[in-house]
Amino acid sequence: MGHGRIDLDGTAFDLQSTLESGQTYLWWRDDGEDYDSTYGGDDWYLTTTRATDDPGVIKVRQRDGELEYRANVDAEPVLRRRLGLDDDLPAIHASVPDDEVIDDAYDEYWGMRIVREPAFGCVISFICSAQMRVSRIHGMQQSLREAFGTAIEFEGNTYHAYPTPKQLAAATEQQLRDLSLGYRAPYVQRTAEMVADGDDPTEATGLSYEEARELLTRYVGVGDKVADCVLLFSLGYLEAVPLDTWIRTAIEEYFPDCAQGNYTDTSRAIREQLGGEYAGYTQTYLFHYLRNDGPES
Repeated sequence: MGHGRIDLDGTAFDLQSTLESGQTYLWWRDDGEDYDSTYGGDDWYLTTTRATDDPGVIKVRQRDGELEYRANVDAEPVLRRRLGLDDDLPAIHASVPDDEVIDDAYDEYWGMRIVREPAFGCVISFICSAQMRVSRIHGMQQSLREAFGTAIEFEGNTYHAYPTPKQLAAATEQQLRDLSLGYRAPYVQRTAEMVADGDDPTEATGLSYEEARELLTRYVGVGDKVADCVLLFSLGYLEAVPLDTWIRTAIEEYFPDCAQGNYTDTSRAIREQLGGEYAGYTQTYLFHYLRNDGPES
C-alpha cells in the first residue's frame, strides 16, 4: 500500500517496451499522452486491479534500476505477476534459434517481458483491437471504464476500474455503439454476458495449447488471432504466436517456409521456427522491433 520500490537488482527489465509493445491496452500514461516512438523515458503508467474484493489503482515507473510505485493496494505481487518480473529471461533467450533478425530484436529491446493481464479485460480489449489504431483501442477501454466501471478515489483523482463482466453485460448494444465501438459493440456485449453467466476464460488454463485456443473461440468476436493474444498476454501460454499483419509480413520476408496457407498450420510452423516453448516471447520481440526499427536496408 502507498509508496514502494522494487529493486531490480541488475535484472534486465524494460517497463516502457513491455507496456508499449502492443501486448496490453489495460495500462495508460499518467500524463495522458499517447504511446509514441520516443524511447527511454521514465513516465508513470497506471492500471487498475481487482487483486482483492475492492478495486485499486497502481502507478509505476522505472528509474535508476528500480520500479517505483504508488498504489492503494498491495502492489508488488500484482506488478511481479502482470509485468512478468519473475520470468527467466536469459533462459528464454538461450532457447531461441540462432537467427540474425531475432538476435537484433532481443538486443534492441532486451528486458521486455510478456504481461499477464486479467483475462476478462484482455479478451474485451483485443476484441476491440480489430482494425484499430493503438490510440483508438486505448480510448475505447477508457470509455468502457468511465461508463461502466467502479469509481476509485486515489491521490486526489477519480479513476475507474475496468468493468466487471456483470457491469459490462448490463450495457446495451446502443450504449456501446455510443462509445464508438462500432460493429464490435454486439461482440463485447454478448461476450460479457457469457462470462457473467459463468463461461470463465481462465477455464482454458491447463488445457493443451491448441485445445485452449479452441475453447476461447467460443466467445463472440474471438477468432484464432484474438484467442492467441489472450493465451499469450493473460493465461501464460508463452508458446502462442498471434498471427497479425506484422507477423505474417515477417513470415513472408524472413521465414517463408512457415507460410502454410491457413492459420492452424502456419501457427504450428512458426511456433517451431521461433523455438517452441517460448515462441510467443520471440514473436513479441520481433513485432516490437520490426514495427519500430527493423533491419537497416
